[in-house]
Amino acid sequence: MAQLLKFWVLVCFLGIAHIGAFAQTQAVDTIRVEAFITPEGDTIGQSWLPDVAVITKQTRAGRNYWENWTRLRNAVYITYPYAKTAGKIITEVNAQLVNVSDEKLRRQIIKSREKEMKRDFADKVTKLSVYQGKVLMKLINRETGSNCYDIVKEFKGGFNAGLWQTIAFVFGGNLKQPYDPKGDDREIEKIVKDVSIMYGYKG
Repeated sequence: MAQLLKFWVLVCFLGIAHIGAFAQTQAVDTIRVEAFITPEGDTIGQSWLPDVAVITKQTRAGRNYWENWTRLRNAVYITYPYAKTAGKIITEVNAQLVNVSDEKLRRQIIKSREKEMKRDFADKVTKLSVYQGKVLMKLINRETGSNCYDIVKEFKGGFNAGLWQTIAFVFGGNLKQPYDPKGDDREIEKIVKDVSIMYGYKG
């Protein structure tokens, strides 16, 4: 009990000394000193110090990073729903073609689904920027496990795949670009997870 009393006297002294030290400058006392007593009877001192705001000027490198990241985030938010739909349709078409050996019937199935996609997405996709188009190709690769070149080649033939690859090169793109969620595309992967939560997607 005597030790506890001494501790409280010390606490009061420290509080008074702190107030006295700042009285001349008329500063507001923002440091509180208290004690916490554990269930075992031990006394532990604790205090709260005032918050400190640290402000610095953003560097050019930091500004460029956030500008690029914001641009990428916006592109993913816009194109990821299209990639999800494309992945779903490709899975459905593959399922339809599993037991179809007749080449004419296969072309009819593919053409029918292609017409649906053009009807529902042609206007929206053609309004994408070149940058957003590149991100969309990455995301389609993510959703299907195949790059856009292989998808076009499988459904439309090698000639069409080569033609679209040439067009992509003209605009600085590449239908064969891979998707590496742990490497070059790790930022896209992080953003995709946020978008998935927002849209309620699984995976």
